[in-house]
Amino acid sequence: MQTIDFAKYSSIRVGAEVPVRVISDVSSALGIQVIGHANNLLVAPTARNIGVLDTKYDYIQDLGELIEVGGQVSAQKLYRYFRDTNLWGLEFLRALPGSLGGLVKMNAGMKEYEIKNVLDSVCVDGVWERAEDLGMGYRSSAIKGVIFAARFKKIVGFRYNLLEIFDSMRSSHPKRPSCGSCFKNPIGDFAGRLLEGVGLRGYRIGGIGFAQEHANFLVNLGKGSFEDAISLINLGKQRVLEAYGVALEEEVIIIA
Repeated sequence: MQTIDFAKYSSIRVGAEVPVRVISDVSSALGIQVIGHANNLLVAPTARNIGVLDTKYDYIQDLGELIEVGGQVSAQKLYRYFRDTNLWGLEFLRALPGSLGGLVKMNAGMKEYEIKNVLDSVCVDGVWERAEDLGMGYRSSAIKGVIFAARFKKIVGFRYNLLEIFDSMRSSHPKRPSCGSCFKNPIGDFAGRLLEGVGLRGYRIGGIGFAQEHANFLVNLGKGSFEDAISLINLGKQRVLEAYGVALEEEVIIIA
């Protein structure tokens, strides 16, 4: 067991010191929610039964036709490996934070470029499951357990031509501490457009606000609290539902 200060550890810099279990194997993961690198995550000061994978899961291994990646590997480490070995499919990770487990569970991506396009299988609670059986959808999956590792298809041809596109998309993101996109985009629309339409672009409660640069980004404007964030999220959902009849679904993961 160790203690993590989420006001320093999480990407949005919100939270308090919370006890966290270090998961070394499947048996030590029972009843534990893994937090990875705490990107796109809000952790309450009262949260319990959370954990991080042991550093032994920070590895990348060439298996011949597949690449196996441990659940603790960062997005940037994985991006560099695919770039340096001229592999296709994960170019978008250049612009994304996070660890392998969270990236897979959320089917991370940018527009049509997604993890699932190159994912072969995932080790969930110690059992390898085929990617097509995991309900991979838009920024979601049906994965419920702990992701210890994943295997990717080994396709030659890193697409350097996409990097400028991803950099351009990333340039509009706020520079303040953030948990990234707060809500998933509804089918055929954009959460940012809806939030802006109800006057919430740049709106704040306490130290947490919807970014001026992009209304769907939740940012810490200084000493923001978990309670501030939850209040603002609930306000956004309420206003959009009342104005447009659209029930926004959180993309940020809340651990209360």
